[in-house]
Amino acid sequence: MSLSSAGSNGKRAILVLSAAGRSLCWVVLLAWTMLAQATPPAQKANVGAQKPDVPDQHPEQKPASPGSGSAQAQEKPAGAPSTPPEESKITPQQAKELFHTVDEILVFDSKKTGLPIKRQVKRKLTSRDEVVAYLEKHTNDEDAKRLKRSELVLKKFGLLPRDFNLEKLLVDLLREQVAGYYDPKTKTVNLLNWVPLEEQEPVLAHELTHALQDQWVGLQKWMRKGEKELAEIKKNPTPADIENDEMDNARQAVVEGQAEAIMLDYALAPVGRSIEDSPELVKSMESEMSNGTPDSTAFKNAPIFLKESLTFPYTHGLEFVIKLIEVGGKQKAFAGVLANPPHTTRQIMQPETYLSGEKIEPMPVPDFAHDFKNYDRFDIGAMGEFDVALLMDQYVGPELSKRLYPEWRGGYYYAARPKGNAAAALGLLYVSRWSSPEKAEEFAAIYARSLVQRYKKADEAERDSSRNAAGDDEPKIEVLKGLHRWTTEEGTVLIEEQGATVLVSESLDAATTQTLEKEVFGK
Repeated sequence: MSLSSAGSNGKRAILVLSAAGRSLCWVVLLAWTMLAQATPPAQKANVGAQKPDVPDQHPEQKPASPGSGSAQAQEKPAGAPSTPPEESKITPQQAKELFHTVDEILVFDSKKTGLPIKRQVKRKLTSRDEVVAYLEKHTNDEDAKRLKRSELVLKKFGLLPRDFNLEKLLVDLLREQVAGYYDPKTKTVNLLNWVPLEEQEPVLAHELTHALQDQWVGLQKWMRKGEKELAEIKKNPTPADIENDEMDNARQAVVEGQAEAIMLDYALAPVGRSIEDSPELVKSMESEMSNGTPDSTAFKNAPIFLKESLTFPYTHGLEFVIKLIEVGGKQKAFAGVLANPPHTTRQIMQPETYLSGEKIEPMPVPDFAHDFKNYDRFDIGAMGEFDVALLMDQYVGPELSKRLYPEWRGGYYYAARPKGNAAAALGLLYVSRWSSPEKAEEFAAIYARSLVQRYKKADEAERDSSRNAAGDDEPKIEVLKGLHRWTTEEGTVLIEEQGATVLVSESLDAATTQTLEKEVFGK
C-alpha cells in the first residue's frame, strides 16, 4: 500500500468535520470495529475506512455545532461527574420528511453532475448500535493486521510518534463526527437517527453523489481496482505494480472530490451561486475543511500526517474536480473522469499532469526476493507525491514542501525484519527519484534532518560538504550530496544521492545495503 493509504488502512470512511458541513476522508471504519472486537491496535481505514471488503460504505461525519462536544465538557464544574448529554432522536414525522428530501436532493445532484438517475435510492434511519453492528460485519482479522502493519511503518518513517495509538485516534474521530453513509452493497443511504434534521441535508447532497456514482460505474467494482494490497499479492513486485499502488488514493480523491463539489453547490444554491462562479467562497470553505472542526479535540491533537491524510481526498479531490470543470465542463469532471480515472496522487495534486496525459517512466526496482533473502517481508508500497509532501510538511514545513514536492518523479519503500526475529528493529529501504540531481540533493538533506527527531540518538559518521540550495528569495535548505551514514539505537542509517535518485537504508545489515546500492545505482 502507498504510505498515505496507511493512515486509512483497509476500508474507507467519509467524515464531515467542519461546522459548515464539509467532509473529511473515508479512512476509519476499521479502527471502530476493532474496538468492538477488543482486538489489538492496528492502520489504513472507511464507515468510513479504506480497503478490504468495505468500499461498501461511505460514512459521513457530522458537522459539529458551536457549544457541542468538548466545549460542553469544559463548562462542567470541577469534580462534576462525567455524564454524556442525553441524545435527542429524530421523530417518525421528521424521518418521513427526511426520506422525502432524499428524492429532491437526488434530482439536484443528478442535474449538477450530469449523472442520470437510473433507479430510486433506498433510504434507512439507522441507530448507533446498527452502525457498530454494520462495521463488525464488514471487518475481519486481516484488516487488523493491515492496520497494525501500517502503523509500525509510519512510526519507522517518523510520521507517527512511537507511543501513538492509531486505533484510538481513528475511533475517537468516528465517535465525534459520524453522521451518515451510503452502502453500495445494499444501494441504501443510511441516515443517523441522532443527527439533527437540519444537519442531514448537506450530508445527503454528498452521499447521494456516491449513489449516482454507484449507479454509473458500480462503486464496489470501480474502487476494487485500486484496493489490492501490494504487500499481499506480489512476492517480487514489478515497476508497474509499484506505479499502480497509488490507484486507491487517486480513485478515492475522485469519488470524494465529486461529492464535495456537489455538497458545496448545494450549500451555495439558495443564494443563486455555484462553485464555478464563487471561487472565493469555495476557498473559504476549503480552508475551513482543512482546519477541521473547531471543537474536534481528536482532530486537533492528531499528528500532521493523519490530519493531511484524512483531508486529502476532500481538499485535493475537490480542487481536482473544480479544475476539470474549468477546463472541460461538467461532463469532463464527472462521467469523464469516472471513465478515465487518474492513478497517482501527483495527478490529483497537479491536475494539469492528468489533463496533459503526462507519462512518468516507472522506476526500476531491485530483486526484492533475492536481496532480502535473509529477511521476512513486513510491508511494501509506493511513495507517491503526496507521501513526500507529508514527509516534508512534517520536517521542514509546508512552504518548502510546496516548492519541492512537484519535483517528485517516483518512489517506493520495502520494510522487513531479520528472519525469525520479530523483536528486531524494522529494516527499511526507501528509494525516491526527482526531476534533477539538485532536487534530489535537497530532498536527501530534508530526510537527513528528520533523523534527529525520529531516533533517540543519530550520530553522523560520514558527511560530504553541503551548500545552500535555494536562492535569496526562496526558502532555504542545505543539500546533501553523495553518501552519508549515521549510527542510531536501531542500527545504521545510510542516505545516498546519485544523480536524480536518493537511496535510504535504515536498520539493514551492511551486506544487504551494499547489494541494494549496486542494484539501485547500477554499481
